[in-house]
Amino acid sequence: MSLWTPGIMAHHKNLVFMTLLVFGMVLSGLIYISTNQNSCGPQIIEQVFRMPEEKLRNFGLRSSPGFMYNQPSVLVGRTDVVSMTPWLAPIIWEGTFDPKLIDSIHKHHNLTIATTLFALGKYTRFLKDFLESAEEHYFVGFQVHYYLFTDQPEAVPEVKMGENHHLTVRIVPSMDRWQDISMGRMEILETLMENELANKADYIFCLDVDTKFYGRWGVETLGRLVGVLHPWFFDYPRDQFTYERRQESQAFIPAGEGDYYYTAAAFGGSLADVHHLTKTCRKQLNIDAANSIEAIWHEESHLNKYFVYNKPSKVLSPEYLWRDINISVGQVKIIRFSHVAKNNAEVRPNV
Repeated sequence: MSLWTPGIMAHHKNLVFMTLLVFGMVLSGLIYISTNQNSCGPQIIEQVFRMPEEKLRNFGLRSSPGFMYNQPSVLVGRTDVVSMTPWLAPIIWEGTFDPKLIDSIHKHHNLTIATTLFALGKYTRFLKDFLESAEEHYFVGFQVHYYLFTDQPEAVPEVKMGENHHLTVRIVPSMDRWQDISMGRMEILETLMENELANKADYIFCLDVDTKFYGRWGVETLGRLVGVLHPWFFDYPRDQFTYERRQESQAFIPAGEGDYYYTAAAFGGSLADVHHLTKTCRKQLNIDAANSIEAIWHEESHLNKYFVYNKPSKVLSPEYLWRDINISVGQVKIIRFSHVAKNNAEVRPNV
């Protein structure tokens, strides 16, 4: 006589099912832990870096009741320049935005913009003009934290900071080659964002110090990933860009590819996106160094390679990085930020 009655058999099947279910859940958990063990750091950093998007979701693009501004038009505007990339990222020119309106909108978000600059060796002479002009034109009315990296902290001038503007000085070693100073920025920026800025800033801009502000640089420049058109090449065809053309370099861009030529003297965006940019460029610079090759324009070549395949969400016109030695052109109605004229042989440790 069989002991397996229908009731016992059903109970047995339930036990087997529950055992398999528990085993499957445990196995799935172990697989998840194993596959994510090496990616915990980047995932945590990515989560912490999502501050601007969260604020935009919470506040939206709100305009205050009763705030008056000029009526926008869909028929009248700039016709001498292109104000949109083929991937629908805005290109910011004078006359394409209402500064009072966008300031009013972004005031609701309580944003902090980190800004980095490097002044090593004789480049400390440019600090006074940079900081004084920045305090007159750069994100006026918003929270700004400058991070200055220098090998001569005693040479940092005393400049009165505006309301909610702060300056932090960090000491870095001196370097014998300006190329090393230029290329070393990516690693320093990556480390700064990972170790310190995650909970302190919403956006970051990385600017050259041998520059001066002449006009407004404000919230119209904010975006997920922001590139600035190089003043020498903004009206050139791509086959005349000075991209890295040697296949041995990680900065190599094949002929026929590329959109614009971007300057490395000014770039920025959200912490998450700029962190990914600097980390990628740093890795590629290290690979090139291990293979005893330097890209033609150093970190600028790697930046342009990155922007070819990771399109900026906003592009700033040459108004946002001109050169004092450039001749004027009709399309540039205002010079907001510019490199200052200098003798490279005199200020650089090597040429």
